[in-house]
Amino acid sequence: MPVKILMPALSPTMTEGTLAKWMVKEGDSVESGDVIAEIETDKATMEVEAVDEGVVGKIIVVDGSENIAVNSVIAVLLEDGEDISAIDNISLSVDVAPVVPKEGIAPAVAVAAPIATAPAANVNTSDMRIFASPLAKRIAAQENIEIGTIKGSGPHGRIIKNDVEQAIAAGIGKASTDVITDAAVTAPVTDNPFEPEFDILKLNNMRKTIAKRLSLSKQTVPHFYLSVDVELDKLLAMRKDLNAKADGQFKISVNDLVIKATGISLRKVPAANASYAGDTIKLYKQADVAVAVAIDGGLITPVVRDAGNKGLAVISNEIKELAKKAREGKLMPEEYQGGTFSISNLGMFGIDNFQAVVNPPQACILAIGAGKERAIVKNGELAIATVMTATLSVDHRAVDWAIVA
Repeated sequence: MPVKILMPALSPTMTEGTLAKWMVKEGDSVESGDVIAEIETDKATMEVEAVDEGVVGKIIVVDGSENIAVNSVIAVLLEDGEDISAIDNISLSVDVAPVVPKEGIAPAVAVAAPIATAPAANVNTSDMRIFASPLAKRIAAQENIEIGTIKGSGPHGRIIKNDVEQAIAAGIGKASTDVITDAAVTAPVTDNPFEPEFDILKLNNMRKTIAKRLSLSKQTVPHFYLSVDVELDKLLAMRKDLNAKADGQFKISVNDLVIKATGISLRKVPAANASYAGDTIKLYKQADVAVAVAIDGGLITPVVRDAGNKGLAVISNEIKELAKKAREGKLMPEEYQGGTFSISNLGMFGIDNFQAVVNPPQACILAIGAGKERAIVKNGELAIATVMTATLSVDHRAVDWAIVA
């Protein structure tokens, strides 16, 4: 019997995803463990491996399709001895997460909609959205193509990469030079006649998740904040000395030192290495420090495991590799899930101090400001020192003031 390949849940928060790219085509033979597709989740772009072996009989969801609900059928695998006719006996409907349309704007897709059998025109009018994959929009914008003039061959008439490439090859759809195209912008709508002109930026999966989780955090987590000013001169001198002896094997940053200090501190004060869990509190035995990294479309928090027991060189090289993978969208779930404490550092942007939002289920997040020269009083005399402000945001349900202080 044909085997259905389903849209996998690649993170705990994933309810839908974008099928970025198929690595196989119909008729290809696959074995268990072969990479068959790339899926964009709310966190990263990840490779999906085949669980069963067989021949790809039918690809249902094409490259670039968005809002594909978890557990929807995305392809069918034929087992040994089966031919394409065997697919006729199974349901091939595609579950797509519902889209709530704005008044006067048609929804992009319908729930549990059947597969489109014919392409539909995509007209760029003031009361209709253009239904196209992110990749198709990006290519169209780069090539100055008016994407609304292209007919889509994807599900429900969605414009996909191949449609744009064919339009480019045929020399059609070229936008005039005085028109600015933006791959992520839809037609602006407003009910306020005094509101200035604006564009609308469509939320990607990551931004939707950030909005949902941090709104929940601010609404349901009772935050409190504690700040301390830290003199950095001895730390900076130590960092300079260590880097001079590194012989190019590593380059320690202030952030690496903060991660190490955080890991040691959580080992010394385990009651702060906690999370609230209803009628219980989880006290973690290991300090797994998550570090906020800004990427296109949002941010993600790769995790340095057991930070207090790792050397500075190991932490430095590890966080650089994790940050690189984060920006390339190649983090694996085990590299960004399960942190027990977070750090957000805006010092490189010159920010003196700020208050970060707690990242549930963690109870604490440390906000790091810039190290700057300030006038201080030492031994009754005025002096100059490099000072950094650190502010801890805390979930009061899990940790009390005195413990965090």
